[in-house]
Amino acid sequence: MKSRVLVAGGGVASLEAALALNDLAGDTVHVEIFSPRREFLYRPYSVGEPYGASRVSRYDLGDLAPRCGASFSLGSIRAVDPAAREALTHDGERLPYDYVLVASGAQLLWPLPGAITFWGIADEAEIRRVVRKLQHGELRSVVFTMPAVDSWALPVYELALLADTEVTKAGVEDVTLTVVTPEDAPLQLFGRRASEQVSELLAERGVEVLAGTHPVKYEQGRLSIVPGDHLDVDAVVSLPRLEGRLIGGVPHDENGFVVVDEHSRVRGLDRIYAAGDVTNFPVKQGGIATQQADAAAEAIAAEIGLDVEPRPFDPLLRGVLWTGGEPRYLQGWLGGGHGETSTFDVDPPWPERQGKIVGRYLTPFLNEIDSARRSGVSA
Repeated sequence: MKSRVLVAGGGVASLEAALALNDLAGDTVHVEIFSPRREFLYRPYSVGEPYGASRVSRYDLGDLAPRCGASFSLGSIRAVDPAAREALTHDGERLPYDYVLVASGAQLLWPLPGAITFWGIADEAEIRRVVRKLQHGELRSVVFTMPAVDSWALPVYELALLADTEVTKAGVEDVTLTVVTPEDAPLQLFGRRASEQVSELLAERGVEVLAGTHPVKYEQGRLSIVPGDHLDVDAVVSLPRLEGRLIGGVPHDENGFVVVDEHSRVRGLDRIYAAGDVTNFPVKQGGIATQQADAAAEAIAAEIGLDVEPRPFDPLLRGVLWTGGEPRYLQGWLGGGHGETSTFDVDPPWPERQGKIVGRYLTPFLNEIDSARRSGVSA
């Protein structure tokens, strides 16, 4: 009899887990993906949309799920009952399960009073207006910022570097672009060497950085900051604040994020796992989500009794920084025991060049679909 694995959410972690389970467990599992939205959005491309540099790729989950060896249901899981081993959908249906993977993602919330928020997937009309005003010299100073360190900072630097590119193309001079970040140094998560090289690139491009600085509010042309007093600027663009998407019966911290162990198992619960932005791991990034999903899939396969040695989550952070010119590829281990491993280069230190999310299964899977789309044939 097949083990029933219910997956709550239709994002990166969900698809990676389905692909991994299909590879590891094959016909011994039946994976069911539940999502309130039919579309899977490749979010990292959204950073280029306001600048005309890219478009968000969209996929139909009803088409993707069977290719991952899973089924798809348009709906959502709102609670689990670990004692009865049942999940409850928003429609009131009770579903028995053998395993659950919580991959419901994070909620995007307003981060900073008065600032323009870069939502990433919603209408970016306000960001486009900022770009147009920069191109026409109507704005002379713009700050790009984020509300907290526990997030994914790379888009802040991409927004600033792409803005600098547009200003340069338009021939507009005397524009001040500033990154205000709570980080101690730009993209410090990747490691010291990579962070130093990012800082050098920003300096070369004339993008100022205020590190170790938290934005508080923006009103009447003044951005209040801590430490410090304020900055006089024409506009402020901020990344959103994040909170976990809650599922009843699944314990979480004060910000709604699920606490997991090194195998992505929800602490205190049997047969329930979590992966991606909904977990309490501080880095909310697609590549990290795939690694958490892989750890969960291996642990589930081992629990089922398959000959799989589950490897613990050992996060390797990989990122592609769009600069407005040649992209830069960053890599660094986040766990201990690896020493100083960070890199910052024009060539990727991983085999798959396409896309901004590096996942063991998801990257080649989407590359194959995209290649078929470009050639006009079915994948």
